[in-house]
Amino acid sequence: MQFFVIGDEDTVLGFRLAGVEGETVKTPEEARDSLDRAFQRPGIGVIIMTERAAESIRPQVDRLVYKSELPLIIEIPGLAGPMEGRKTVKEMIRQAVGIQL
Repeated sequence: MQFFVIGDEDTVLGFRLAGVEGETVKTPEEARDSLDRAFQRPGIGVIIMTERAAESIRPQVDRLVYKSELPLIIEIPGLAGPMEGRKTVKEMIRQAVGIQL
């Protein structure tokens, strides 16, 4: 199972240094096309998207999250940090599991 990252240039570069392929996107159209390509690639099990890239195409992301088992779409903060009003990963785990880490 492979990972694939979609987001701003710095985030994608950081993941590439760790051996994860990805695509830099700047517009909603680029994000939409990149996500479509990632879903068509065999072997991709996890798609990592920056929150801002995912938010720019929210209806498509939500549709794929609820429709598809794999690949899993994970949203992460970009270089600018988490978007206002978004839960942190720690908060999501606490809510899902009921245990504070």
